[in-house]
Amino acid sequence: MKNIDLRSDTVTWPTEEMRQAMLKAEVGDDVYGDDPTVNHLQEMAAHRLGKEAALFVPTGTMGNQLAVFTHINRGDEVIIAEDNHIVVHEAGGAAVIAGANMRCLPADKGMVNLKAVEKTIRFGEDIHEPKTGLICTENAHSTGVVHPLSYMKELYDLAKKNNIPVHLDGARIFNAASYLKVDAAEIAQYADSIMFCLSKGLCAPVGSMLVGSRQFIDAARRKRKLLGGGMRQVGILAEAGLIALNNMTLRVHVDHLNAKYLASRLAEIPSLEVFEEDVHINMVFFRINKPHNGDDLAEALKKQGILVNPSHEGLMRLVTHYYIGREQIDQTVEAFKAVL
Repeated sequence: MKNIDLRSDTVTWPTEEMRQAMLKAEVGDDVYGDDPTVNHLQEMAAHRLGKEAALFVPTGTMGNQLAVFTHINRGDEVIIAEDNHIVVHEAGGAAVIAGANMRCLPADKGMVNLKAVEKTIRFGEDIHEPKTGLICTENAHSTGVVHPLSYMKELYDLAKKNNIPVHLDGARIFNAASYLKVDAAEIAQYADSIMFCLSKGLCAPVGSMLVGSRQFIDAARRKRKLLGGGMRQVGILAEAGLIALNNMTLRVHVDHLNAKYLASRLAEIPSLEVFEEDVHINMVFFRINKPHNGDDLAEALKKQGILVNPSHEGLMRLVTHYYIGREQIDQTVEAFKAVL
């Protein structure tokens, strides 16, 4: 019996449909541009997000870093919320790869004050100052909160007024679209480039997509090669990506409903403060209001077949996905009750 794994929605394994499709995938050398399955996936990804072109990359981190690398000149500033994934969880890649100066602004769950953004923009007219080359945002945010379209539009309009491109870390853009009850393209219209993951909640084993204008993607393809991301018969992986994009994006609302159920069940435990108002997608955050050792708690749950990340300063996150249903949630809550 498999463990109940709530550490992330990246832990999903391919569905049986994906495995069978991968066995029969038509392939070619993608560096030459002749892998038909990759080409199909890229065309579909661009179409779904209302953009001209797309590029298959191994990881979301590579997709984000490739976008920064492609948009800016070395030494340019990137305006970004201080709690966004690109800053917090990508190992300082923007400085190493793109030579970017990250201008981090205070944020409320990924949303920055737009007046502060406008004041932060610099045009490089003063010889002492760098130039603002890019604005980055994230939706859905890694706190599980989805930003409204009105915020996305205001940020994008501000950027366009100042002739600055916007990159969207849309790792879970289909979750955000499901919450907002819109097509993903309605979110993507407020960004010049978008990265989204096929392996977060969509069950593909590997891969993310970088989407934007044809000129941007042509430039990004060259830089992908520089980063070691030029792959060969990668249609085997792209086949799973096609199923993720065609089928799995249509069921993410189920994970959201299960997350709400999980939050309501966890709220039954007196020592837990569950942030139910922030359950917009498939993530549940809560605080443990009693003394505990995070590593010991995770280990105790593991002995009961429940995999979680250790708490950090009393905070924990659980993530629902394709392989987490009501039965697994009930088992998890009972395990928490027993351990706490």
